[in-house]
Formats: sequence, C-alpha cells, structure tokens
Amino acid sequence: MSHANEFLLINPMNHTCLRCGACCAFFRVAFHWSEADVITDGSVPSELTEKLDPHRLAMRGTNAAKPRCVALVGVVGEAAHCGIYEQRPSVCREVVPSWEFGTLSAQCDKARLAHGLPLLTPNDWPAPHASFPNVG
Repeated sequence: MSHANEFLLINPMNHTCLRCGACCAFFRVAFHWSEADVITDGSVPSELTEKLDPHRLAMRGTNAAKPRCVALVGVVGEAAHCGIYEQRPSVCREVVPSWEFGTLSAQCDKARLAHGLPLLTPNDWPAPHASFPNVG
C-alpha cells in the first residue's frame, strides 16, 4: 500500500472526493438490476433507483438532462460525498479520481471540467513524507 493511501485510510475526511462530487452530478449511473437490495441485502437501496430498461436500473436523478444522483450529499466542488458509499453501485466503484493511483482519469477530468472545477494533479494527493512522522 502506498504512503498516500495509508494517509487516506487514517484520515479519510482528507480524501479529494469528499470536496468534489462532480462525477455524481454529471454521469448517468446505470447498472444491472441484480445490484439492488431487493435481490441482495446490503446492495444499492432500490428506493433510490428507477428502471432504465428490462435489465438495468439507474440511480434516481442521473437519467436527467442535468444529472445529480439522489445519493449525493452536499455541494459539488465544496463538500460533497455519497450518502450510500458502502452500498454504491459497481459503476461508481470503478470511477477513480485523477492521479490517485498515479494516472489520470478521463471520467474524473470530464466531470470536473463540466462543473468548472480545476483538474486534479499529482500534487492534490498527499506526499509520501506527509503520511507519517519519521520515527526512529
């Protein structure tokens, strides 16, 4: 595990996504119906979804001209997070912020630009030396 990821495990409130939320208010969140909690306990709350087609559901609010997921809490670009983070759909789990793991994310960049937010850079992530004090 990288030092940056260790830092975020200890200080999860410092994660860049908790100040963003752009992806949750830009993309349609569509996924297979079997991810809903009517099938599997602990999965996506079905009351927060709508039927998209015979095989897919969408998070309510994301199949609109100006999408905003019903589970998004807060203000995009200031303080925003997923209200069902542990139960979020698989497609949400697949979106990663740019440079969190050393590469850019086209999805993250596109959503941030659409909301007038600056693109993330490697400098937006904690430096390895900032993770833990030197002991020894």
